[in-house]
Amino acid sequence: MADVTSFPAPGPIGQAEFEANRRALERDRRAETRMRINLTLPALLVVFVLMVCPILWLLSLSVVGGDGGLSLENYALFFSEQVYVEMFLKTFMIAFVVTIICVLLGYPVAYLLAILPPSWSGVLMLAVLVPFWTSGLVRTFSWLIILQRNGIVNKSLVWLGVIDKPIPLVHNMTGTVIGMVHIMVPFLILPLYASMKAIDGNLMRAGANLGSSPTHAFFRIFLPLSMPGLVAGMIMVFVMCLGFYITPAILGGGKIKMIAQRIEESISLYPTWGPAAALAVLLLLMTAVCLFISLKLVRWLAAGR
Repeated sequence: MADVTSFPAPGPIGQAEFEANRRALERDRRAETRMRINLTLPALLVVFVLMVCPILWLLSLSVVGGDGGLSLENYALFFSEQVYVEMFLKTFMIAFVVTIICVLLGYPVAYLLAILPPSWSGVLMLAVLVPFWTSGLVRTFSWLIILQRNGIVNKSLVWLGVIDKPIPLVHNMTGTVIGMVHIMVPFLILPLYASMKAIDGNLMRAGANLGSSPTHAFFRIFLPLSMPGLVAGMIMVFVMCLGFYITPAILGGGKIKMIAQRIEESISLYPTWGPAAALAVLLLLMTAVCLFISLKLVRWLAAGR
């Protein structure tokens, strides 16, 4: 047998050597941090110019009074006029209703996409993505044609004997919600589908082997594991609904006004952009609060997995 060269065991590290190693590691950490900052600096500059600067500009406009001086009168107008409060409440209410309907419609589709074989799920995914290839304006006008008094829906209901005369489905809350749901459903399905695909299918089989029924296993295993994706999709839909303009303006017919429409009217009615900027800042702050709460909820759900 060949001789095996033995190495002496390392001795204890002295305090001076320990400090030298610590300083070397600290230098490496600072160098790595500087390298990361240098690599991301161009992207951060673009984000600052395209996102931060407009928000700061909007904030500065919101504190300019009618006389051109600094004033909070634009914010006082919001709290003094009940119509603004009601419009904010209506905007959040519509966004909430649309989000709930999207969950009821989108969750089964995402679940079907997750459990179908790849060939069938690809066809269904194509159907989900097709609306992205069409302009939102075109889709909104399509719903206006479909839902009008002489549209396909009313004619079909009258022919089937469900109703005696056409019912109003546009220029009201019904048409606005239908149009917004049609545009928003894919934004809920996609993150939810990604979350469902990451769930191990063996967990459901293990539940069945332990005597659990399919319904019980779904509510105790699959649904909790899919909650992070569901909440993420709900956040996306809810926040995007808060800034809707085209669909409520066309399908609402001026009877359903959301904050984005009021901001446009404020720019047209007032000699300055102050009131519109104040409304935009308030909407931005409320949206940020919703995002913060939702982020905490997603992290809590993810930690509970």
